[in-house]
Amino acid sequence: MSGIGQCKEGDAITQYLLIKSATKSVASNGKPFMTLILQDITGDIEAKLWDSSEQDEQDYTADTIVKIEGDITTFRGKLQLRIKRIRLATDQDPIEKSDLVPSAPMEITEMVDYINQFVFAIENPNIQRITRALVKKHQQPFFEYPAAVKNHHEFVSGLAYHVVSMLKLAKSITELYPDLDTDLLYAGIILHDMGKVTELSGVTAPSYTVEGKLLGHISIMANEVVQTAQELGIEGDEVTVLQHLILSHHGKTEWGSPKPPLIREAEVLHMIDNFDAKITMLNRALDKANPGDFTEKLFPMENRSFYKPAYLTNTTLVEN
Repeated sequence: MSGIGQCKEGDAITQYLLIKSATKSVASNGKPFMTLILQDITGDIEAKLWDSSEQDEQDYTADTIVKIEGDITTFRGKLQLRIKRIRLATDQDPIEKSDLVPSAPMEITEMVDYINQFVFAIENPNIQRITRALVKKHQQPFFEYPAAVKNHHEFVSGLAYHVVSMLKLAKSITELYPDLDTDLLYAGIILHDMGKVTELSGVTAPSYTVEGKLLGHISIMANEVVQTAQELGIEGDEVTVLQHLILSHHGKTEWGSPKPPLIREAEVLHMIDNFDAKITMLNRALDKANPGDFTEKLFPMENRSFYKPAYLTNTTLVEN
């Protein structure tokens, strides 16, 4: 049976799925319901559990495996799972969480080696020491956490894989534009999202922590740069500039950055970050679409639907 990421409108399913998130709400008729985001290794989908009970709210929580019977419908341009039957998985069910959680298409050891190459390529001693200390401090979660709760790189080791992809882009860009400060750009890429190991709650089915909700990963890591520099006895312009790259990497205030990019390498970092995130979202949406059809609407990309040319196939997309 195909995974949830390959399902089309009208498909009937009977599958084990992992609850990524569960939100309680009240319908216009006053009855409670739950919105579940369900996933397997191929993708995720939204489902409504109507007329939910207090027991349902206790049972169907994030990071819980369930077995569901239902069918695939469309609501406001997005696929949705209509639940007919749902139950908790038990120890007798032939399923493990690892069977349902997507992960980066690269081994952790490979990502560790690749990122360390860039850390040790940084020639400025102050920038390298700060970067190396923070990678060492957050080593395990940095290489295991997703990069987000939703939208892009929201899979096991997605944070490190996002950094690896950005470093590959940066290497090519700096070859074309050799005046760019590779020390600053590489350090900014490695550190820009590292605060997510504090912002997010864990590896699978992550939610936002109290620190994540109140401070956010940008402020968290900008503060850690200063703290680490003080611990290492480092002062000077490098500390302020590194902070700026982190604070400005979302590009605009309305996108969550306290400052817009005001340094050349900060602007490049923002563009690389945005490019990798959007291409990742687009590839996933296009993989679900048939040639000659449009993708579902992508909310982070102005709610646009993208056309998949009729002459393309899923195989073509994967091979390229």
